[in-house]
Amino acid sequence: MTADDQQERLDARWVSGFVDGEGCFHVSINKSQKMSIGWQVLPEFRVVQHERDELVLKELQKFFDAGNVVTNHGTRKELRIRKLNDLKKIVLFFEKNKLRTGKKKNLEIFGEILELMENKKHLTVDGLTKIANLCWLMNRKVKPRFLESSETLRQKLF
Repeated sequence: MTADDQQERLDARWVSGFVDGEGCFHVSINKSQKMSIGWQVLPEFRVVQHERDELVLKELQKFFDAGNVVTNHGTRKELRIRKLNDLKKIVLFFEKNKLRTGKKKNLEIFGEILELMENKKHLTVDGLTKIANLCWLMNRKVKPRFLESSETLRQKLF
């Protein structure tokens, strides 16, 4: 069996291993006047590949029945999944089909953030602060701008 044959069949173990190496669970918190507290939480699951491997991204899109394959940057493409219900399905899949790298911990935190969002906690300053602190623990541990914003600091004082 060639590598191409294995990619075409996309069984759950293959998907889990591939995402362990190439996937990313990410949550950004962006300033947004549309939101009642002025900030928007944007969770997403991404897998990035060179455009020559776009087919595997489309196969993953079919496998999960979710997301869009879009240009990431230059010659890179990505499968991007952002809908909350689809993301919850992704978390359930990887809870059943275990990741083995540090992404396992990121998945746990990501799932916790999705649960907070499902319970509308992202619409309160306390909930958003909790989400931002959880984001800080994920991936490269970058402190979210929300935690350093003057609005947040002012709201904590009152």
